[in-house]
Amino acid sequence: MRLLGHFGQVTSPGTYREADGSAVEFEQAKTAWTAVARPALHRTAAKYHATISYGDLAEEVQSVSGIRTRMLMHYWIGDALGRVARASYAAGEPLLSSLCVDARGSVGDGYGVALQETYGPPMPDDLDIHAAEERLKCYQHFVATLPPGGGTPALTPKLKASRDRARQRSTVVQERVVCPTCHIMLPVSGQCDYCD
Repeated sequence: MRLLGHFGQVTSPGTYREADGSAVEFEQAKTAWTAVARPALHRTAAKYHATISYGDLAEEVQSVSGIRTRMLMHYWIGDALGRVARASYAAGEPLLSSLCVDARGSVGDGYGVALQETYGPPMPDDLDIHAAEERLKCYQHFVATLPPGGGTPALTPKLKASRDRARQRSTVVQERVVCPTCHIMLPVSGQCDYCD
């Protein structure tokens, strides 16, 4: 279906059926995407320490549902994941939305919104640590093959590496010595440029 846009130009709908290009109401699309996201996240939860990126999940829900949107992913994927989180909570499951991460390997702020809507306050200090614990519950609940002892919560490898690098940089800075006379941080040479 083609629509007339500004100045009489022919445009396509923003959210549409892939098969014929017909317009789909956005609310209907989000409902369809949520229905597809749950099984995709169930499959992810069946593999110990597995996660899925927002981009991969967005592509899968659009491809499988046959409903696509021209809207940027970050405007709608959080709502779909929030719906999945509420459905998980209502079914007595861990929050499946904890399995979906951004390019940095982080759950992002949207996870906190879903967390507040389901479990309520207080908000954890570190959403990614909470999500790691919630992911472990997902793996246990959805029968992932777990190591002896039931497994451990873990940050995604990418996020862990990023945090480790940041921790190393902060340690290096903290180890620097200051000049006892002027209290300015000494250069690597150990000689104060101002007091010599």
